Amino acid sequence: MEFESAHRMFMEQHLQERSGERRDRLERGHREAEQLFCRNVWWPLYQNFEHLHPEYEVADWRGFPYFCDFAWITPHVKIVIEIKGFGPHIQDMDRRKFCRELNRETFLTAMGFHVLSFAYDDVAQRPELCRTLLRMVVGRYTTTDMSCFSSPQATIAEREIIRLACTRGGSLRPIDVVRHLGLDRRTAAAVLQTLCRKKVFEGQSGPSGQRVVQYALKDAALAFL
Repeated sequence: MEFESAHRMFMEQHLQERSGERRDRLERGHREAEQLFCRNVWWPLYQNFEHLHPEYEVADWRGFPYFCDFAWITPHVKIVIEIKGFGPHIQDMDRRKFCRELNRETFLTAMGFHVLSFAYDDVAQRPELCRTLLRMVVGRYTTTDMSCFSSPQATIAEREIIRLACTRGGSLRPIDVVRHLGLDRRTAAAVLQTLCRKKVFEGQSGPSGQRVVQYALKDAALAFL
């Protein structure tokens, strides 16, 4: 199915399920930025809009209603996605609005949502970066690669090792993998060697140069998340 048809069906479905202010908000709020996100970021990755809710209503820390640009909700995770333009979110925002926005995002995190914010300029001009970052987040909660486009494949253990290296400045030792994943040393070493063959890591020798003592991430690593 082409994007235009799928997006039209996506919107019609949610409009039929809503009434009153929730329906009006969807008709008013799903405009250029949100449509660009659907076209440039979400659709190329997933080729469907399953579990994605446009103009999703939540309550802020005061109990007031607030409509997020999108929410992706499954039995295992709730992700709020916001598309932020420089003008309304920076230039036109006073100190009180700025505080409210930060408080709202913190409150949503406390309520179990993961809050992701993308700049409008990136969605419009650098969507490949947005897709990479979104795939990295969503990939933590899916057992398979949801992308319908060809991309490097990695097992769950391999992706977790890459994430671990990212939190450790880009390099790690086999013992770090053993402690983090509970693997035995032989298995940890085998997984790291597989990642080296996939050109995700590069082995680094110790002072004697006789054996590899740690593994450093290469530039291609993020494509596997």
